[in-house]
Amino acid sequence: MKVAILGSGAWGTALAVSFAPRHQVTLWSREAGEIEAMVRERYNQRFLPDVPLPAELGLSTSLNEALAGAELAIVAVPVAGLRSTLQQIVSLSPLSNSLPQAGERTNEKSNLKIPAVIWVCKGFESGTSQFPHQIAEEVLPASFPRGVLSGPSFAQEVARSQPTAMTLASTDDEFAQRTAKALHHSRLRIYSSTDVVGVEIGGAVKNVLAIAAGICDGMKMGLNARAALLTRGLAEMTRLGLQMGGRAETLGGLSGVGDLILTCTGDLSRNRQVGMLLAQHKSLDTILSELGHVAEGVYTAREVHRIAQQRGVEMPICEAVYRVLYENLPAGKAVEALLSRQPGSEFQ
Repeated sequence: MKVAILGSGAWGTALAVSFAPRHQVTLWSREAGEIEAMVRERYNQRFLPDVPLPAELGLSTSLNEALAGAELAIVAVPVAGLRSTLQQIVSLSPLSNSLPQAGERTNEKSNLKIPAVIWVCKGFESGTSQFPHQIAEEVLPASFPRGVLSGPSFAQEVARSQPTAMTLASTDDEFAQRTAKALHHSRLRIYSSTDVVGVEIGGAVKNVLAIAAGICDGMKMGLNARAALLTRGLAEMTRLGLQMGGRAETLGGLSGVGDLILTCTGDLSRNRQVGMLLAQHKSLDTILSELGHVAEGVYTAREVHRIAQQRGVEMPICEAVYRVLYENLPAGKAVEALLSRQPGSEFQ
């Protein structure tokens, strides 16, 4: 299968490295200097400096070139860049809302096949609080097959061929199963699902909870506290997910509890690092500057707060993270407020 991966950050590069031995893959970036360096050195020195790029991996700054003949476009940019990237794909493809299925028609001007599209970003669009799939619904013609790939996965481990399992969700079950089967290999197990909302809720909320876990670890509160935080965090994730139409089994699966465990406990988690640095009384601006990478939980916390308020969903841990990030509440005070809450029935 010919695959275009759009976005040469850590995650896009890791997927390109993983898929290139099995598919015809082109990795695209708008940053010419970045691509030129990768062509010359065969490494992504900024994001994955220890992982060589496969010889068969194509690299390009031309979106037209990357998408030419592609059967699948994997959009590996942050949520903030998803809308504009999808708009660029559409600009190179036929725009009718009654288009046939992927590959059945070409754009006479660009000679591009209509690609199927999956995205790997996690979170909500700032300002609109929209899911990635809602952005896709607004931008992509109805006939574009589309879905989301998510689950417990650090880019470094995928790039190094360490075993990983993920979920590919689409409202089109046949597309989800077919694409999952095509991308699946022995080191990257991919399961299919039709619960797009549940998969996206899990991928978004776990990043906010990872900041809370980082605060917990940074304050050396212990393993008991971390286990309690993860379990109660899962309850918050599930309440919101069910309220928004997700399924409980999805939130208890790879893209829910699986991703929650990884992101809240793994040393490679950028969101957990944010929490640990907040526990050291560093400012958010300083933390983000030091990280040098996107930590989606910082922006997702604001949108989760807004959605929870609008829908009347109780999410005290996510609320505490929001207040630390955006209302300058000291991390210690946030922890005190959570610990002083009145206990109630666990499952109400």
